[in-house]
Amino acid sequence: MKIRYCFFAAILFFALHSCVILSPKKYKALVAERDSLSTRTGSLEDTVARLRADVMRLHHEISDMQGTYNALSDKYNTLNTNYSASSSKVGELSSDLKKREARLKEVEDILRKRDEATNALKDKLQKALLGFQQNGLTVDIRNGKVYVSLTDKLLFPSGSIVIDARGKMALEQLAAVLNKEPDINIAVEGHTDNKKVVNLGQIKDNWDLSVLRATSVSRYLTEVEKVDPRRITATGKGEFQPVDAAETPEALAKNRRIEIVLTPKLDELYNLIKQ
Repeated sequence: MKIRYCFFAAILFFALHSCVILSPKKYKALVAERDSLSTRTGSLEDTVARLRADVMRLHHEISDMQGTYNALSDKYNTLNTNYSASSSKVGELSSDLKKREARLKEVEDILRKRDEATNALKDKLQKALLGFQQNGLTVDIRNGKVYVSLTDKLLFPSGSIVIDARGKMALEQLAAVLNKEPDINIAVEGHTDNKKVVNLGQIKDNWDLSVLRATSVSRYLTEVEKVDPRRITATGKGEFQPVDAAETPEALAKNRRIEIVLTPKLDELYNLIKQ
């Protein structure tokens, strides 16, 4: 409105200043032109107002979009950092898994070799001691070890710790195999039944009897048959590890025994486990 009135005033001033008398026709033309300019000016003002509103709206939208972008950028950076850390961790775990798989394969190979050696040793002993298997001698495998079990009647007279002739023959055949197998550890275990020892002089109880019999066998193997004493361990188990818990004469006879436990040396396996 201000623009329109100023423009009209300027035309009026110009007309008066020039002292020109306008004809009605010219006056109407000027008024019409004034009205047209006023209309167009109003339209321009409306357009400017709309443009200003659009500019403000676009500023708000840009600001909102910038905020959204920043938030997404932060999430992306966080995810990228987490991905890098996870990728590194996965790489470490994958490398560790490969190492463990390699060690597992080594252990499995060693155990397979142990089982093969154990079975081969059992076969050799069964062939070497075949003649004694009808007289209370057995050879079997338990927990990866070879057990040669000899009943007391095969080795000792009743209540004695002195090996008799038949027992020496059996131990001689056993030693012939053991001396050819230097990588076998030997444990000699003495076992008794649960009947109390009576009238055996210096032997006080079943503990004594089991230990002394195990020691007698160990001495014979090392001193007579020349088995390396560093390979042998002698122990007495007394009555506490029976193979048959019954109280029958047959069960008691089974429990009175010497067990020679043969174990392949597993230094390679033990060293591997320590790593």
